[in-house]
Amino acid sequence: MKQNEIMYQVTMSLFRQMLRNGLLTKEEYSVIDTKMQEKYKPDFGILFSEKT
Repeated sequence: MKQNEIMYQVTMSLFRQMLRNGLLTKEEYSVIDTKMQEKYKPDFGILFSEKT
């Protein structure tokens, strides 16, 4: 896996946990996901995105 893919997956894992714990709304999570995709440009991460 590319480094960017790993960074995206690890980062989003933390944000998913925050979403599950009620620390983020779905809308906030969606904005963060979009920004992280722009930043890391993951090849496979988009497949696991909530937007698909």
